Amino acid sequence: MFTHLHVHTEYSLLDGMCRIGRLVEKTKEMGMDSLAITDHGVMHGAIEFYRAAKEAGIKPIIGSEIYIAPGSRFSRGAADKNNYHLVLLAKDRTGYQNLIQLTTKAHLEGFYYRPRVDKELLEEHHEGLVALSACLAGELSQYILAGRYDDAKQAALWYKRTFGDFYLEIMRHPIPEMETANNYLIQLSRELNIPMVATNDTHYINREDASAHDLLLCIGTNTTVHDEKRLKMAGDYFYLKSPEEMAELYKDIPEALENTGRIAAMCNLELEFGRLHLPEIDLPEGKNADEYLADLCYRGFRQFYPDPTPEMEKRLEYELDVIKKTEFANYVLVVWDIIDFTRKQGILFGVRGSAASSLVLHCLGITPLDPLEHGLVFERFLNIERKEMPDIDMDFQD
Repeated sequence: MFTHLHVHTEYSLLDGMCRIGRLVEKTKEMGMDSLAITDHGVMHGAIEFYRAAKEAGIKPIIGSEIYIAPGSRFSRGAADKNNYHLVLLAKDRTGYQNLIQLTTKAHLEGFYYRPRVDKELLEEHHEGLVALSACLAGELSQYILAGRYDDAKQAALWYKRTFGDFYLEIMRHPIPEMETANNYLIQLSRELNIPMVATNDTHYINREDASAHDLLLCIGTNTTVHDEKRLKMAGDYFYLKSPEEMAELYKDIPEALENTGRIAAMCNLELEFGRLHLPEIDLPEGKNADEYLADLCYRGFRQFYPDPTPEMEKRLEYELDVIKKTEFANYVLVVWDIIDFTRKQGILFGVRGSAASSLVLHCLGITPLDPLEHGLVFERFLNIERKEMPDIDMDFQD
């Protein structure tokens, strides 16, 4: 069964025009049972798409068409305005987390006109990902069109070595440069034993949406449809094609179609909703979060209260019990870790609000105020009935 593995939703801002709900509906109408989204440089639609696809009985494949800097992601020279494209698809939770790392670092470290990664990052975050060579803007196609076939070969081998699951994308759009690139990519596949995969660079759902998509590109490039020199698509064939249309286009290389099914079968990402996914600090060996939190609290308790009464000890036991039952130990430990670092760096900080009523937070050194001395009520901060996250309001020196 054919699967679309190169699709731009509305989250490819001012470039993609596929609304997720309708995209999933159309996929189901055409009899396909899986679908990928590969927005440019972002994953903003991942959760909305995952939920919509699952509800419709479609297997969701989370991906992104990322931008790769020709050199270092930190370079900001004139030549760095150019970049290559690469499609990455998450096979599992590891791949999904690596895709998040790549898109995040592309924005925070590599952003220069576009959010960019480099090959150093790809080597660091390659696990759990399937890589496709992308469109004409892909590194291999760019080398081919520049007459650098040997460089294209070396690049293909690098991607194969890095990802393991690497496929050469064949797009059948009637564009002369694409047809040239395809011929060499097919040759590369035979020479290097790297599999091909059939994709369609999908930017809108129906063929008749092409004119509306043209207007969207005009908005994105600040021009009008009357400008003959403006950026525009080569034709009206960037829509969500049916399996029958794709079969007709690729009848000479049926293995490229079959490989879409193989890739779809590899991708089995399961995301869990309905519970908190809190960050976790590194714990001492043999300790869970609740035990480590208790150790830290009793250490601070003995410092603040060298001669405690039974009532004081009961109060600390009670607070730790509530934190354990509400499963917020990791949250408290993360805040403690931040404050521990802040104090060591000599950064001033202050706490306000109901957090000051917690003896646990006082023993951890997060709140300077003694809640026992001032008769503050812990339940204002956290109690068994509370389902939402507790709130430790903090201010830090600039």
